[in-house]
Amino acid sequence: MENFLLISTIFLLTMVIAVPLSARLGLGSVLGYLIAGILIGPVLGLAGSELTELQHFAEFGVVMMLFLIGLELEPRNLWNMRRKLMGLGGAQVAGTMGLIFGIGLLAGQTWQVSLALGMILSLSSTAIVLQTLSEKSLMQTAGGRSTFAVLLTQDIAVIPMLALMPLLATHTSTPAGGDGHGEEFIGEAIMASLPGWAAAIVTLAAVAAVILLGQYLIRPIFRYVHAARLREMDTALALLIVVGIASLMTFVGLSPALGTFLAGVMLAGSEFRHELESQIEPFKGLLLGLFFITVGAGMNFDMLAANPVPILSVTAGLIAIKAGVLFTIARATGMADRDRSLFTLALAQAGEFGFVLISYAASLVILPRAMAEGFLLVIALSMLASPLLFIAYDQVAKRVGDGGEHQDADDIDDNQPIIIAGVGRFGQVINRLVTMSGFQTTVLDHDLKLIQLMRRFGFKGYFGDPTRPEILAAAGLDKAQILVAALDDPASNIKLVRYAREKRPDLRIIARARDRVVVYQLYEAGADHIVRELFDSSLRAARYVLENAGLSEYEASELEKIFYRLDRANLRELAEVWRPGLPMEQNADYIQRSQDLNKVLENALMERFAHGPSAAPINPDDDSVDQAPEHELQMPPRPGGRKVRPVTTELHGD
Repeated sequence: MENFLLISTIFLLTMVIAVPLSARLGLGSVLGYLIAGILIGPVLGLAGSELTELQHFAEFGVVMMLFLIGLELEPRNLWNMRRKLMGLGGAQVAGTMGLIFGIGLLAGQTWQVSLALGMILSLSSTAIVLQTLSEKSLMQTAGGRSTFAVLLTQDIAVIPMLALMPLLATHTSTPAGGDGHGEEFIGEAIMASLPGWAAAIVTLAAVAAVILLGQYLIRPIFRYVHAARLREMDTALALLIVVGIASLMTFVGLSPALGTFLAGVMLAGSEFRHELESQIEPFKGLLLGLFFITVGAGMNFDMLAANPVPILSVTAGLIAIKAGVLFTIARATGMADRDRSLFTLALAQAGEFGFVLISYAASLVILPRAMAEGFLLVIALSMLASPLLFIAYDQVAKRVGDGGEHQDADDIDDNQPIIIAGVGRFGQVINRLVTMSGFQTTVLDHDLKLIQLMRRFGFKGYFGDPTRPEILAAAGLDKAQILVAALDDPASNIKLVRYAREKRPDLRIIARARDRVVVYQLYEAGADHIVRELFDSSLRAARYVLENAGLSEYEASELEKIFYRLDRANLRELAEVWRPGLPMEQNADYIQRSQDLNKVLENALMERFAHGPSAAPINPDDDSVDQAPEHELQMPPRPGGRKVRPVTTELHGD
């Protein structure tokens, strides 16, 4: 017990010192964890025999991470990713395996050893890459989503790799034997004793059980536990789900990370999804950090010191091979320069599943023990280099430029009923209120920095010009219910509204206007509700002026309501006499009508309290105070004489 407390203190102390320092230096938290592990293990020699036990415990961080990833992916979204999974991911795994297999044969290794190394080294680090993508807000970029698709394919590919490993064994071996891995593979030993058809049935039954549990059983159990209103029970159930499914997958010889990922996907549409995320997230973060620390602490620097050139050369060669395959795939699929750099550099390292596969291959006597230990060090070194590769990407991104002029639009893979085009100071408030009220939105903006900043705060958005027809089509314009046109540039906003109205006469369009002229233009373009960006705030400021000038809060509020009501009605009448292309000062009808309506508005305001503040309060919906009542307006006919449906257009003016 004392030893456990001492080790825990050392790990936590090193973590809280090294990780924040690394993050503040711009190196990322992952490199900080790895450095902390190196300090604990190879440098100070504080990690002893308990390191192996800690590694098994820390691997649950990867399992929990895959569960949380699954919670973000509904089955429909996973099906929509099938082309990237089979295309990008399949090409990367097959291409890397093929190259390493060929190099192994040329180096004089047997085909079994070459194929085993090809499978092991084709995998990348899901933990490091996803953690870093999340920290750098790169997950929602086109390159980030492509990277995620490859990682997901690799995690799925671990299943056939584990199944194929025993077939490569050239010696009689017992994986459950006394090599230190018996406990890890006891489930596979039991499965190996079954006939082939029985093992296949048990495996399929386990996968089906996970899917059925996630779809039908976990939800009622969560409702039952949640009804007790004991937060610790919610945490216990969340951990039970992850640990229980991981245990089931391990027993049948499958990847526990894949099992929890499938369960997460099944629960992605659950009303308890956010509760599960909040319960698992703290454990995931700590265990992932512990995993990276054990990787650093387990690095065999004595072997590196004895054979520096071969080990470093193999590590550099591995990164170069994987980067070459990834670059070729990215170029063949037409990725933009920035996305191609991210895709290539993010996935060029080996992965944590490589540790599991190497240990398994060594227990099956596929790989000689010395070779297995050497490649364990190579994998660890490549993972240690991964944060440095992301730093290299940052330098490439700076050279490409952050302005977005040469950045290709994001691939939009999520269509929602509400499209918000423009997420600046106007659109971001709309998006926050709508999403926090439980509605889903698809956010578009042509400002890359703005989209990246938005992602840092946890909001999903896509980079692209909303006025381009192909961008709107990808965002789901043909199925959307509402379009919010909130672009900063009035001309772009008008262009967007006009195109959307032509394509979708039934679409409800809420548009942002800068001034009265833009209101009239948007009205003519076909917007349903037009809101000028400064009107409401100006009214509120005017009310404060009246209050400080001597009126009561009630009097100022009543005058504000009258102005709001009549100005909106006046704006409708002025829209009828406004003429496109004619300067305002040359439109005599407009000027005359504006003067008349201003007098009506002034008289209404002056007469409101002519008989004292005790007068009956105004009803904002009472047309008796409105000299120009609201009415349904026929939208002006479009070019060519084609008429569109009549709409009740709200013109909120300042």
